[in-house]
Amino acid sequence: MKAWERLSLRARLSLLYAFLLIFSVVLVGGYSYWNIWQLFISTKSSHLRARAKPVIEHWLIDNGFDKLDVPGLKLNARNALALAQDLTSRDAAAVILDGKGRVIANGRRLPEEPEAPLPQGRYVQRALSGENEVTYRSLVNGRPVLVMLIPLRPRPGSSHIFGVIQMSTSLSDINEILFRHGAMLVSLVAVILILGTGAGFWLVGLSLQDLKDLVTGCNRISRGEFSQRVPVKNPRDEIGQLAVSFNQMVDKLEAGFASQQRFVANAAHELMTPLTGLRGSLEVLMRGAQDDPAAAARLTKGMFREVNRLIRLCERLLALSRLQNAENVHKEPVVLSRFLDDFIQQAKVLAGKHPVSIQQGPYVRIEADPDLLKQILLNLLSNAFRYSPGDSPVVMGWKLLPQGVEIWVSDQGKGMDKKTLSHVFEPFYQGKSSHRASGDRGIGLGLSLVKSMVEAQGGSVSIQSQPGRGTRVSVTLPLA
Repeated sequence: MKAWERLSLRARLSLLYAFLLIFSVVLVGGYSYWNIWQLFISTKSSHLRARAKPVIEHWLIDNGFDKLDVPGLKLNARNALALAQDLTSRDAAAVILDGKGRVIANGRRLPEEPEAPLPQGRYVQRALSGENEVTYRSLVNGRPVLVMLIPLRPRPGSSHIFGVIQMSTSLSDINEILFRHGAMLVSLVAVILILGTGAGFWLVGLSLQDLKDLVTGCNRISRGEFSQRVPVKNPRDEIGQLAVSFNQMVDKLEAGFASQQRFVANAAHELMTPLTGLRGSLEVLMRGAQDDPAAAARLTKGMFREVNRLIRLCERLLALSRLQNAENVHKEPVVLSRFLDDFIQQAKVLAGKHPVSIQQGPYVRIEADPDLLKQILLNLLSNAFRYSPGDSPVVMGWKLLPQGVEIWVSDQGKGMDKKTLSHVFEPFYQGKSSHRASGDRGIGLGLSLVKSMVEAQGGSVSIQSQPGRGTRVSVTLPLA
């Protein structure tokens, strides 16, 4: 400690800088190395699974397993061998294990094809228990390999597992790439440490000259003297850049206070406009317009419309605000066909003269918040009814996608042009009035709210429309 205290401030700061530099570079380099390794492993696993999936599906269909889902379903060596051989290639080995974890087929036929590692019981049991993503590393003749276990089910989602496919592939190519990357990283770290430590020693000494002025200026600003600015003698060093950034921060603070004052004034002005109109209508009523039933009714209806419009605006802005908090989204598995069968009854009540129908899709379960999903569909149907002729049909439906399910609502209204489509999800955007089939006036938050509700559940929304050909809104949500 005494030796440390005898060092000058410049030396102590330089040593601290060197230590932090070493720690940061080593930490970032190690983290980068680990992430690259995990990326390679993930890519290998995904490649194996993607290549195996269609082979397994065809094999299940060819052997009739996709139509069975009984506890007595078992593999035999003959049909398992065909699957193992189809999955084996020059860079991947496949073996088939039965429901008890015993190897019943090995796909290796040629000497150049890789050997498969011995199955490890604890991982096999995890796969047999229903875990889909079971991967681990093993050794074959002293060389590392990646092993992936795929449970055999009669069909996706089935709880019955009658076997396990073990796929393995060599990791030698990854190790070679990572070795070169590691060597380059070590060399780069050494260069950075040498140059960084030397440069740090020089920069610390140079920067200390302006440190006292910086501290003095900061103290004055901390007392509320916002007109005070820190002097910047050398804007190219760290202390100078800090002084410049600090001055910029003070500028923004001043601008923020001024902006806050302008916001209060503008908000008061914006609120005064509708309130003045309401007061004027009330004054007309108080001066005797109530004696004229037609005038009183007209003024009352106008005030009622404006108040309702402000209430709807506030409610939708609050809804948008709540959707930014993930705690307000409660997702659960939803059977889509049952949900829409119940929903369509309510939709027909709101449809008026519009015929509403559903084009049935496949049985599917999605991960969604039922209340938000109902609100999404109600908003879409409301738009379809509003912008379509009074007796034109509105059709709903769904279809399965590789990464989820698409729910769509289609109408035969006047459609939208490209300019309107490019802005349709912006808040308060209402497009051209000519696109409306009825005279009601919205507030331009419906589709913005739909987009927020869909994205809050991990989905996406898109619109296809052409003038004169109707509109189709598609909502994509993840599968359960």
